[in-house]
Amino acid sequence: MKSDVSPLRSPAGGGKAPLLIVPYQWIGDFVRCHSVVKLLKSLDPERPVDILASTNAAPLTRYMPGLRKAIVFDIPRRQLAVKKNLALAEILRPQKYGQVLVMPGTFKAALAPFLARIPKRTGLVGEMRFGLLNDIRYDRKRLPRMIDQCASLALPRGAPLPPAWPMPELVVPKEEISAWRQKHQLPERGVTVALAPGAVGPSKRWHDYEGLAKALVAKAYSVWIIGGPGEKDQAKQIVSAAPQARDLTGTDLTDAILALAAADVAVSNDSGLLHVAAALNTSSIGIFGPTDPWLWAPLNPLAAVAQLPHRLACQPCHKPVCHVGHHRCMRDIPMAEILALTEAALANPAARAAQIKPPHALISA
Repeated sequence: MKSDVSPLRSPAGGGKAPLLIVPYQWIGDFVRCHSVVKLLKSLDPERPVDILASTNAAPLTRYMPGLRKAIVFDIPRRQLAVKKNLALAEILRPQKYGQVLVMPGTFKAALAPFLARIPKRTGLVGEMRFGLLNDIRYDRKRLPRMIDQCASLALPRGAPLPPAWPMPELVVPKEEISAWRQKHQLPERGVTVALAPGAVGPSKRWHDYEGLAKALVAKAYSVWIIGGPGEKDQAKQIVSAAPQARDLTGTDLTDAILALAAADVAVSNDSGLLHVAAALNTSSIGIFGPTDPWLWAPLNPLAAVAQLPHRLACQPCHKPVCHVGHHRCMRDIPMAEILALTEAALANPAARAAQIKPPHALISA
């Protein structure tokens, strides 16, 4: 597939002007955006592609093939932060970007590229961004999935979407994994299951990681608990139930990336770490309750998707807190089912679940 838009040239005429991606900074969404990197490189292998990354997401960029570099800069959430955006624009301007793809729909996300005078500023219509963007797309409502919205920005205006997008990919050198194991005094041998019990909002958190960890260590599997500082309390509860489990939660996302790369199987809620595990090609079980897997699961195939066999009347609500109070969409998924799926993935690590299909209403629309 080739673009019918000629690549922009640098003002000096010395090669192709690089392109900047301004992605969503949540971990899962950031991983999704690697599909856009791969798409851009397939359309024009010679054009350099950079990405704007928060300090938290930046470790992912070390393992993303096709990126030239990351511009690491933190903009406060829920603030316009004009001074910060001016400072970011000063960093961007000397890079001589020819185009920027602005994926978030906020005014703030488009501000620094405008101030940096990047010639072509592409993005979906959003918060009063006329003028900040000069290549506005109006496809948001007809593209319900975030990946479709983001990746379509890399295509010419009006181009049909391909039948499938390139899948995100994280590549970790084996020697780095080995050094990480030595640092944390983790054995090279043995079968390991990584548990990622965190998620944005309590409604997306499955209830019985303690029971799962206890059952896994009873079967002589190693269990690692991964996540950020917000998962410390959950990790303590899991270790209390299964003292042989290792708490590997912390502030550095690199530890979680390497743990997932080293693990045989990962079990995760619908969270950023599920996307990391899937992009690493680690056999992954995703547990879904209030969110729709077709909209929010990784593009990469999973070993299994765990959810209730029949939707409740309140599903999917996509809310971080259960709005009806019973949390049944997660609480009714039994531990025995997750254990069985985990053991099946360990027995056949090459197996992957069938592609997650859209709801019938979207198929027929």
